[in-house]
Amino acid sequence: MEYTRLGRSGLKVSRLCLGTMNFGAVADEKESFKIMDRSLDEGLNFFDTANVYGGKMGEGITEKIIGRWLEQGGKRDKIVLATKVYGQMGAGINDKYLSAYHIRKACGDSLRRLKTDHIDLYQMHHVHRDTPWDEIWQAMEQLIQDGKITYVGSSNFAGWDIATACEEAKRRNLLGLVSEQSKYNLFNRKIEREVIPACKYYGVGIIPWSPLEGGLLGGVLKDVKEGRRSADEIVNKLKINHEQIKKWEKFCNGIGEEPANVALAWLLHQPGVTAPIIGPRTVQQLETSIQSVQIKLDKNSLDTLDSIFPPAGEAPQYYAW
Repeated sequence: MEYTRLGRSGLKVSRLCLGTMNFGAVADEKESFKIMDRSLDEGLNFFDTANVYGGKMGEGITEKIIGRWLEQGGKRDKIVLATKVYGQMGAGINDKYLSAYHIRKACGDSLRRLKTDHIDLYQMHHVHRDTPWDEIWQAMEQLIQDGKITYVGSSNFAGWDIATACEEAKRRNLLGLVSEQSKYNLFNRKIEREVIPACKYYGVGIIPWSPLEGGLLGGVLKDVKEGRRSADEIVNKLKINHEQIKKWEKFCNGIGEEPANVALAWLLHQPGVTAPIIGPRTVQQLETSIQSVQIKLDKNSLDTLDSIFPPAGEAPQYYAW
């Protein structure tokens, strides 16, 4: 496993991040434990979850599974643990979003479910523009002072939201954001326009989610042919983008690598990317994904991929001059 800094911070994390969204919803607790054990064995130290994961509102099922795994002992100090706040966790009017009231309660609830006294990276799962930044940063600063969280990250923020958050944090003499989770993959490169430039300027590490575009970049032509892909969304996307995906899988075959691993490797070659999130449902899927760290793409390969999946272009040059 390779490691890198999380954004501009001094914290070192693995180049792949273990996403746990499938824990409890798809992978049962026994398989989830095996995936986490194997991740540690492979040197993967960056674990990401969210209070809304697990399938039942307010239950925090995935966090509870991780908490029971940590309760076995000897593992908490070996991982960088990240979770999120924003989503609806109850029927109450204030059981969601980013008010100081909800941030305080949500953090306490996550700590109890995770069976730990601190969260390494506490991420806002989405921007909430009705809550002033003074209120958000005051709440986060209090959690930091109380030793309940160490770093703060964002997810699904626009470029100007990242800039605003960082400037408001700077005004309070805080470190501010160290990471941003965004949807980013070869098929969907929209964040290259303004999110990535903002992250690079402020030293915010990018943690891409959906690196395979829901399976579209994971060898879907072969899967459909063999009857392993039937989801309407994937089938419809494939119909619209069949020639593009055909070129993609031909490229992967040409270099002798699995499409899913090449998609992850491409992300690892992009400036500003800290660690793509992988969401294995089985230990076998985890072991396959880890191989992506060893794939090196030369300039010709990267140029070929740009020709198949054109860059979004950085603003304002992509639409002006």
